[in-house]
Amino acid sequence: MALTNISSRFKFPPLASSTFNHTSRKPFSIACSKAGDDGGKGAVDGGEKPRKLSEQSSWEVKDSEGKDYLYRLGAESENMNIAVGARAGMIDDVFIGDFLGKDSDIVFDYRQKATRSFEHLQGDYYIAPTFMDKVAVHIVKNYLASSLNIKIPLILGIWGGKGQGKTFQTELIFKTMGVEPVIMSAGELESDRAGEPGRLIRDRYRTASQVIQNQGKMSVLMINDIDAGLGRFGETQMTVNNQIVVGTLMNLADNPTRVSVGQDWRDADTVNRVPLIVTGNDFSRLYAPLIREGRMEKFYWQPTREDIVNIVSRMYEKDGISRKDVVSIVDQFPNQALDFYGALRSRTYDRSILKWVDEVGGIETLEKTLLRRKKTKEVPQFIPPEQTVEALLESGYSLIKEQKLINETKLSKEYMKNIDD
Repeated sequence: MALTNISSRFKFPPLASSTFNHTSRKPFSIACSKAGDDGGKGAVDGGEKPRKLSEQSSWEVKDSEGKDYLYRLGAESENMNIAVGARAGMIDDVFIGDFLGKDSDIVFDYRQKATRSFEHLQGDYYIAPTFMDKVAVHIVKNYLASSLNIKIPLILGIWGGKGQGKTFQTELIFKTMGVEPVIMSAGELESDRAGEPGRLIRDRYRTASQVIQNQGKMSVLMINDIDAGLGRFGETQMTVNNQIVVGTLMNLADNPTRVSVGQDWRDADTVNRVPLIVTGNDFSRLYAPLIREGRMEKFYWQPTREDIVNIVSRMYEKDGISRKDVVSIVDQFPNQALDFYGALRSRTYDRSILKWVDEVGGIETLEKTLLRRKKTKEVPQFIPPEQTVEALLESGYSLIKEQKLINETKLSKEYMKNIDD
Protein backbone atom coordinates (compact mmCIF):
# COMPACT_ATOMS: atom_id res chain seq x y z
CA MET A 1 0.00 0.00 0.00
CA ALA A 2 1.36 3.38 -0.94
CA LEU A 3 2.19 5.90 1.76
CA THR A 4 -0.14 8.44 0.16
CA ASN A 5 -3.10 6.12 0.60
CA ILE A 6 -2.29 5.70 4.32
CA SER A 7 -2.17 9.41 4.91
CA SER A 8 -5.45 9.87 3.08
CA ARG A 9 -7.30 7.11 4.96
CA PHE A 10 -6.16 8.16 8.45
CA LYS A 11 -6.74 11.73 9.48
CA PHE A 12 -4.65 12.91 12.46
CA PRO A 13 -5.80 16.00 14.28
CA PRO A 14 -3.32 18.82 14.44
CA LEU A 15 -1.48 19.27 17.73
CA ALA A 16 -2.40 22.37 19.62
CA SER A 17 0.36 24.68 20.59
CA SER A 18 -0.52 24.26 24.29
CA THR A 19 -0.16 20.51 24.12
CA PHE A 20 3.56 20.51 23.40
CA ASN A 21 5.48 23.72 23.59
CA HIS A 22 9.21 23.57 23.14
CA THR A 23 9.67 26.86 24.87
CA SER A 24 7.46 26.07 27.90
CA ARG A 25 10.20 24.20 29.84
CA LYS A 26 13.62 25.41 30.96
CA PRO A 27 16.53 23.48 29.56
CA PHE A 28 18.75 21.55 32.02
CA SER A 29 22.21 20.09 31.69
CA ILE A 30 24.48 17.57 33.49
CA ALA A 31 28.09 18.43 33.97
CA CYS A 32 30.32 15.38 33.49
CA SER A 33 33.96 15.28 34.37
CA LYS A 34 36.65 12.65 34.45
CA ALA A 35 37.41 10.98 37.73
CA GLY A 36 40.23 12.86 39.38
CA ASP A 37 39.53 16.26 37.75
CA ASP A 38 38.17 17.47 41.06
CA GLY A 39 40.32 15.36 43.36
CA GLY A 40 37.90 12.45 43.19
CA LYS A 41 35.23 14.35 45.13
CA GLY A 42 32.65 14.68 42.37
CA ALA A 43 31.61 18.26 41.77
CA VAL A 44 27.88 18.94 41.59
CA ASP A 45 25.72 21.86 40.59
CA GLY A 46 26.51 25.00 42.47
CA GLY A 47 30.16 24.10 43.14
CA GLU A 48 29.34 22.28 46.42
CA LYS A 49 31.57 19.28 47.04
CA PRO A 50 30.65 16.23 49.20
CA ARG A 51 32.52 15.76 52.41
CA LYS A 52 35.13 13.06 52.87
CA LEU A 53 34.57 10.26 55.34
CA SER A 54 37.10 11.91 57.58
CA GLU A 55 39.81 14.49 57.19
CA GLN A 56 42.28 11.85 58.38
CA SER A 57 40.78 8.92 56.46
CA SER A 58 43.09 6.91 54.23
CA TRP A 59 40.33 4.98 52.47
CA GLU A 60 40.31 7.39 49.54
CA VAL A 61 44.06 7.81 49.27
CA LYS A 62 45.48 6.30 46.10
CA ASP A 63 48.92 4.84 45.62
CA SER A 64 51.30 5.46 42.73
CA GLU A 65 49.26 3.09 40.54
CA GLY A 66 46.00 4.85 41.27
CA LYS A 67 44.64 2.03 43.49
CA ASP A 68 42.93 2.87 46.75
CA TYR A 69 43.02 1.13 50.13
CA LEU A 70 40.06 -1.19 49.44
CA TYR A 71 41.66 -2.47 46.25
CA ARG A 72 44.94 -3.24 48.02
CA LEU A 73 43.11 -4.90 50.92
CA GLY A 74 41.24 -7.17 48.54
CA ALA A 75 44.40 -8.11 46.69
CA GLU A 76 46.30 -8.90 49.88
CA SER A 77 43.59 -10.87 51.66
CA GLU A 78 41.86 -14.12 50.84
CA ASN A 79 38.43 -14.07 49.24
CA MET A 80 36.01 -13.66 52.13
CA ASN A 81 33.12 -15.16 50.20
CA ILE A 82 35.10 -18.39 49.87
CA ALA A 83 36.45 -18.25 53.40
CA VAL A 84 33.18 -17.77 55.26
CA GLY A 85 30.39 -18.84 52.89
CA ALA A 86 26.87 -17.51 53.48
CA ARG A 87 26.88 -17.50 57.26
CA ALA A 88 24.75 -15.10 59.25
CA GLY A 89 26.88 -12.53 61.00
CA MET A 90 29.85 -13.07 58.72
CA ILE A 91 28.54 -11.15 55.72
CA ASP A 92 25.63 -8.77 55.18
CA ASP A 93 22.34 -10.55 55.95
CA VAL A 94 20.88 -9.16 52.71
CA PHE A 95 23.02 -11.60 50.76
CA ILE A 96 22.23 -14.69 52.87
CA GLY A 97 18.61 -15.34 51.94
CA ASP A 98 16.26 -17.92 53.37
CA PHE A 99 16.38 -20.60 50.67
CA LEU A 100 19.09 -22.66 52.42
CA GLY A 101 18.52 -21.20 55.86
CA LYS A 102 20.31 -18.46 57.69
CA ASP A 103 23.35 -20.61 58.35
CA SER A 104 23.98 -22.11 54.94
CA ASP A 105 27.66 -22.67 54.25
CA ILE A 106 29.01 -23.32 50.78
CA VAL A 107 32.43 -24.37 52.04
CA PHE A 108 31.54 -26.60 54.98
CA ASP A 109 34.22 -29.17 54.11
CA TYR A 110 36.82 -26.43 53.71
CA ARG A 111 36.59 -25.42 57.35
CA GLN A 112 36.34 -28.82 58.99
CA LYS A 113 38.30 -29.17 62.21
CA ALA A 114 41.87 -29.64 61.06
CA THR A 115 43.39 -30.25 64.48
CA ARG A 116 43.63 -33.61 66.18
CA SER A 117 42.39 -34.52 69.63
CA PHE A 118 43.16 -37.75 71.44
CA GLU A 119 40.01 -38.71 73.30
CA HIS A 120 40.39 -42.22 71.87
CA LEU A 121 43.57 -42.73 73.88
CA GLN A 122 41.97 -44.15 76.99
CA GLY A 123 43.94 -46.01 79.62
CA ASP A 124 47.31 -45.87 81.27
CA TYR A 125 50.20 -45.83 78.79
CA TYR A 126 53.93 -45.67 79.34
CA ILE A 127 55.94 -42.80 77.85
CA ALA A 128 59.68 -43.30 77.60
CA PRO A 129 61.41 -40.54 79.62
CA THR A 130 64.04 -39.92 76.92
CA PHE A 131 61.34 -39.51 74.28
CA MET A 132 59.28 -37.27 76.54
CA ASP A 133 62.20 -35.00 77.34
CA LYS A 134 63.22 -34.56 73.71
CA VAL A 135 59.76 -33.69 72.40
CA ALA A 136 58.82 -31.48 75.35
CA VAL A 137 62.07 -29.51 75.22
CA HIS A 138 61.69 -28.93 71.47
CA ILE A 139 58.14 -27.60 71.89
CA VAL A 140 59.02 -25.36 74.84
CA LYS A 141 62.14 -23.96 73.16
CA ASN A 142 60.15 -22.90 70.12
CA TYR A 143 57.49 -21.20 72.23
CA LEU A 144 60.24 -19.34 74.10
CA ALA A 145 62.19 -18.52 70.94
CA SER A 146 61.53 -14.78 71.16
CA SER A 147 63.06 -14.58 74.64
CA LEU A 148 66.01 -16.91 74.05
CA ASN A 149 69.13 -15.52 72.44
CA ILE A 150 69.99 -18.73 70.61
CA LYS A 151 69.35 -20.30 67.24
CA ILE A 152 66.46 -22.76 67.67
CA PRO A 153 65.66 -25.32 64.95
CA LEU A 154 62.00 -25.23 63.99
CA ILE A 155 61.89 -28.91 62.95
CA LEU A 156 62.39 -31.95 65.15
CA GLY A 157 63.09 -35.08 63.12
CA ILE A 158 62.29 -38.32 64.97
CA TRP A 159 63.67 -41.30 63.09
CA GLY A 160 64.41 -44.94 63.77
CA GLY A 161 63.37 -48.48 62.99
CA LYS A 162 59.92 -49.46 61.82
CA GLY A 163 57.23 -50.10 64.38
CA GLN A 164 59.09 -48.59 67.34
CA GLY A 165 56.18 -46.36 68.41
CA LYS A 166 57.49 -43.00 67.20
CA THR A 167 54.08 -41.63 66.23
CA PHE A 168 52.21 -43.21 69.14
CA GLN A 169 54.67 -41.96 71.75
CA THR A 170 54.47 -38.47 70.24
CA GLU A 171 50.65 -38.51 70.39
CA LEU A 172 50.78 -39.60 74.04
CA ILE A 173 53.04 -36.63 74.77
CA PHE A 174 50.65 -34.28 72.97
CA LYS A 175 47.78 -35.52 75.11
CA THR A 176 49.83 -35.18 78.31
CA MET A 177 50.93 -31.63 77.48
CA GLY A 178 47.52 -30.52 76.19
CA VAL A 179 48.85 -29.88 72.67
CA GLU A 180 46.28 -29.76 69.85
CA PRO A 181 48.34 -30.61 66.77
CA VAL A 182 47.69 -30.42 63.06
CA ILE A 183 48.82 -33.76 61.60
CA MET A 184 49.74 -34.55 58.00
CA SER A 185 50.83 -37.76 56.32
CA ALA A 186 53.31 -38.52 53.55
CA GLY A 187 50.40 -39.17 51.20
CA GLU A 188 49.59 -35.45 51.21
CA LEU A 189 53.04 -34.48 49.94
CA GLU A 190 52.16 -35.27 46.33
CA SER A 191 49.35 -34.10 44.07
CA ASP A 192 48.36 -34.02 40.42
CA ARG A 193 48.50 -30.21 40.69
CA ALA A 194 51.88 -28.54 40.82
CA GLY A 195 52.41 -26.56 44.01
CA GLU A 196 49.37 -27.92 45.86
CA PRO A 197 51.28 -29.89 48.56
CA GLY A 198 53.48 -26.89 49.34
CA ARG A 199 50.46 -24.67 49.70
CA LEU A 200 48.78 -27.30 51.88
CA ILE A 201 51.74 -27.33 54.26
CA ARG A 202 51.68 -23.54 54.55
CA ASP A 203 47.93 -23.57 55.07
CA ARG A 204 48.19 -26.21 57.81
CA TYR A 205 50.98 -24.22 59.43
CA ARG A 206 48.80 -21.11 59.52
CA THR A 207 45.93 -23.22 60.90
CA ALA A 208 48.13 -24.31 63.81
CA SER A 209 49.09 -20.67 64.33
CA GLN A 210 45.41 -19.72 64.52
CA VAL A 211 44.87 -22.40 67.18
CA ILE A 212 47.55 -20.70 69.27
CA GLN A 213 46.19 -17.20 68.69
CA ASN A 214 42.43 -17.78 68.82
CA GLN A 215 42.05 -20.72 71.19
CA GLY A 216 45.00 -20.12 73.49
CA LYS A 217 46.20 -23.72 73.09
CA MET A 218 49.60 -25.04 72.20
CA SER A 219 49.74 -26.49 68.71
CA VAL A 220 52.26 -28.34 66.57
CA LEU A 221 52.44 -29.22 62.89
CA MET A 222 53.37 -32.91 62.53
CA ILE A 223 54.21 -34.79 59.33
CA ASN A 224 54.37 -38.59 59.60
CA ASP A 225 56.66 -40.78 57.47
CA ILE A 226 58.20 -37.84 55.68
CA ASP A 227 60.89 -40.00 54.06
CA ALA A 228 58.18 -42.03 52.31
CA GLY A 229 56.97 -38.87 50.58
CA LEU A 230 60.25 -37.00 50.03
CA GLY A 231 62.89 -39.74 50.16
CA ARG A 232 64.96 -40.72 47.18
CA PHE A 233 65.13 -44.49 46.74
CA GLY A 234 67.21 -45.85 43.87
CA GLU A 235 65.74 -44.60 40.63
CA THR A 236 62.80 -42.81 42.26
CA GLN A 237 61.74 -39.84 40.15
CA MET A 238 62.00 -36.41 41.75
CA THR A 239 58.88 -34.39 40.97
CA VAL A 240 58.24 -30.66 41.00
CA ASN A 241 56.03 -31.10 44.06
CA ASN A 242 58.87 -32.85 45.92
CA GLN A 243 61.10 -29.87 45.24
CA ILE A 244 58.42 -27.37 46.26
CA VAL A 245 57.69 -29.24 49.50
CA VAL A 246 61.37 -29.33 50.41
CA GLY A 247 61.70 -25.64 49.60
CA THR A 248 58.59 -24.85 51.65
CA LEU A 249 59.91 -26.70 54.71
CA MET A 250 63.29 -24.98 54.45
CA ASN A 251 61.59 -21.59 54.14
CA LEU A 252 59.44 -22.32 57.18
CA ALA A 253 62.55 -23.22 59.15
CA ASP A 254 64.24 -19.97 58.10
CA ASN A 255 61.18 -17.68 58.40
CA PRO A 256 58.73 -19.29 60.84
CA THR A 257 56.63 -16.15 61.34
CA ARG A 258 56.20 -15.09 57.68
CA VAL A 259 54.08 -17.64 55.82
CA SER A 260 52.14 -16.82 52.67
CA VAL A 261 49.38 -18.96 51.18
CA GLY A 262 49.12 -17.01 47.94
CA GLN A 263 48.25 -13.46 48.92
CA ASP A 264 50.60 -10.51 48.62
CA TRP A 265 53.12 -9.97 51.39
CA ARG A 266 52.15 -7.55 54.12
CA ASP A 267 54.43 -6.25 56.83
CA ALA A 268 51.75 -6.79 59.48
CA ASP A 269 50.91 -10.32 58.29
CA THR A 270 52.89 -12.35 60.80
CA VAL A 271 51.93 -15.67 62.36
CA ASN A 272 52.87 -17.40 65.57
CA ARG A 273 55.92 -19.65 65.50
CA VAL A 274 54.68 -23.24 65.34
CA PRO A 275 56.99 -26.15 66.23
CA LEU A 276 57.23 -28.71 63.44
CA ILE A 277 57.78 -32.43 64.13
CA VAL A 278 58.43 -35.02 61.44
CA THR A 279 58.86 -38.78 61.73
CA GLY A 280 60.57 -41.23 59.42
CA ASN A 281 62.69 -44.36 59.16
CA ASP A 282 65.70 -43.20 57.14
CA PHE A 283 66.54 -39.51 56.98
CA SER A 284 69.60 -40.17 54.82
CA ARG A 285 67.11 -40.35 51.94
CA LEU A 286 66.09 -36.71 52.45
CA TYR A 287 67.54 -33.59 50.84
CA ALA A 288 70.68 -32.78 52.88
CA PRO A 289 70.12 -29.00 53.28
CA LEU A 290 66.71 -29.71 54.80
CA ILE A 291 68.11 -31.78 57.66
CA ARG A 292 71.18 -29.63 58.35
CA GLU A 293 71.87 -28.25 61.81
CA GLY A 294 69.92 -25.10 62.53
CA ARG A 295 66.87 -26.23 60.56
CA MET A 296 66.21 -29.70 61.93
CA GLU A 297 67.18 -31.29 65.21
CA LYS A 298 67.53 -35.04 64.80
CA PHE A 299 66.48 -37.61 67.39
CA TYR A 300 67.18 -41.31 66.82
CA TRP A 301 64.64 -43.41 68.71
CA GLN A 302 65.67 -46.93 69.62
CA PRO A 303 63.81 -48.12 72.73
CA THR A 304 65.92 -49.94 75.29
CA ARG A 305 64.96 -53.29 76.75
CA GLU A 306 63.66 -51.50 79.83
CA ASP A 307 61.48 -49.24 77.66
CA ILE A 308 60.07 -52.23 75.79
CA VAL A 309 59.28 -54.12 79.00
CA ASN A 310 57.54 -51.07 80.52
CA ILE A 311 55.49 -50.35 77.38
CA VAL A 312 54.43 -53.99 76.90
CA SER A 313 53.62 -54.35 80.61
CA ARG A 314 51.15 -51.46 80.38
CA MET A 315 49.75 -53.02 77.20
CA TYR A 316 49.10 -56.42 78.86
CA GLU A 317 48.22 -55.08 82.31
CA LYS A 318 44.44 -55.20 81.75
CA ASP A 319 44.75 -58.83 80.55
CA GLY A 320 46.20 -59.94 83.86
CA ILE A 321 49.67 -60.66 82.49
CA SER A 322 52.27 -59.97 85.17
CA ARG A 323 55.49 -58.07 84.61
CA LYS A 324 57.47 -61.25 85.15
CA ASP A 325 55.58 -62.95 82.33
CA VAL A 326 56.13 -59.92 80.09
CA VAL A 327 59.88 -60.14 80.71
CA SER A 328 59.85 -63.80 79.69
CA ILE A 329 57.93 -62.99 76.48
CA VAL A 330 60.31 -60.16 75.57
CA ASP A 331 63.32 -62.41 76.19
CA GLN A 332 61.76 -65.16 74.10
CA PHE A 333 61.44 -62.82 71.08
CA PRO A 334 64.48 -60.52 71.17
CA ASN A 335 65.29 -57.91 68.53
CA GLN A 336 61.62 -57.37 67.73
CA ALA A 337 59.95 -53.99 67.31
CA LEU A 338 57.27 -52.78 69.68
CA ASP A 339 54.51 -53.44 67.18
CA PHE A 340 55.42 -57.16 67.29
CA TYR A 341 54.18 -57.44 70.87
CA GLY A 342 50.96 -55.67 69.96
CA ALA A 343 50.49 -58.14 67.10
CA LEU A 344 50.85 -61.02 69.57
CA ARG A 345 47.79 -59.91 71.47
CA SER A 346 45.84 -59.27 68.27
CA ARG A 347 46.65 -62.77 66.90
CA THR A 348 45.24 -64.44 70.02
CA TYR A 349 41.79 -63.08 69.08
CA ASP A 350 41.64 -65.01 65.79
CA ARG A 351 40.22 -68.28 67.14
CA SER A 352 37.67 -66.49 69.30
CA ILE A 353 36.49 -64.43 66.33
CA LEU A 354 36.04 -67.58 64.20
CA LYS A 355 34.03 -69.12 67.02
CA TRP A 356 31.87 -65.97 67.21
CA VAL A 357 31.25 -66.10 63.44
CA ASP A 358 29.94 -69.67 63.74
CA GLU A 359 27.68 -68.69 66.65
CA VAL A 360 26.01 -65.80 64.75
CA GLY A 361 25.10 -67.98 61.75
CA GLY A 362 28.25 -68.52 59.76
CA ILE A 363 30.14 -66.60 57.09
CA GLU A 364 27.11 -66.45 54.78
CA THR A 365 25.15 -64.26 57.23
CA LEU A 366 27.90 -61.79 58.15
CA GLU A 367 26.62 -59.00 55.89
CA LYS A 368 23.20 -59.12 57.52
CA THR A 369 24.67 -59.45 61.00
CA LEU A 370 27.19 -56.63 60.73
CA LEU A 371 25.65 -54.14 58.29
CA ARG A 372 22.02 -54.86 57.41
CA ARG A 373 20.58 -55.45 60.85
CA LYS A 374 17.76 -53.34 62.20
CA LYS A 375 18.72 -50.19 64.04
CA THR A 376 17.07 -51.46 67.20
CA LYS A 377 19.03 -54.71 67.06
CA GLU A 378 22.57 -54.75 68.38
CA VAL A 379 25.48 -56.81 67.14
CA PRO A 380 25.77 -60.09 69.07
CA GLN A 381 28.16 -59.71 71.96
CA PHE A 382 31.75 -60.81 71.43
CA ILE A 383 33.55 -62.12 74.48
CA PRO A 384 37.31 -61.50 74.34
CA PRO A 385 39.52 -64.51 74.96
CA GLU A 386 41.40 -64.94 78.20
CA GLN A 387 45.02 -64.09 77.61
CA THR A 388 47.66 -66.59 78.71
CA VAL A 389 51.41 -66.70 78.30
CA GLU A 390 51.08 -69.93 76.30
CA ALA A 391 48.66 -68.33 73.82
CA LEU A 392 50.91 -65.30 73.40
CA LEU A 393 53.97 -67.46 72.80
CA GLU A 394 52.08 -69.53 70.23
CA SER A 395 51.10 -66.35 68.39
CA GLY A 396 54.69 -65.16 68.53
CA TYR A 397 56.06 -68.32 66.94
CA SER A 398 53.49 -67.99 64.15
CA LEU A 399 54.56 -64.42 63.44
CA ILE A 400 58.24 -65.35 63.46
CA LYS A 401 57.54 -68.10 60.94
CA GLU A 402 55.86 -65.63 58.59
CA GLN A 403 58.78 -63.21 58.91
CA LYS A 404 61.24 -65.94 57.95
CA LEU A 405 59.14 -66.98 54.96
CA ILE A 406 59.19 -63.42 53.61
CA ASN A 407 62.95 -63.08 54.10
CA GLU A 408 63.86 -66.52 52.71
CA THR A 409 61.32 -66.95 49.92
CA LYS A 410 62.24 -65.00 46.80
CA LEU A 411 59.20 -65.30 44.57
CA SER A 412 60.79 -63.18 41.87
CA LYS A 413 63.48 -65.84 41.44
CA GLU A 414 60.85 -68.57 41.46
CA TYR A 415 58.94 -66.84 38.69
CA MET A 416 62.08 -66.44 36.55
CA LYS A 417 64.03 -69.54 37.55
CA ASN A 418 64.94 -70.22 33.95
CA ILE A 419 67.06 -67.06 33.93
CA ASP A 420 70.61 -67.41 35.22
CA ASP A 421 71.66 -65.23 38.15
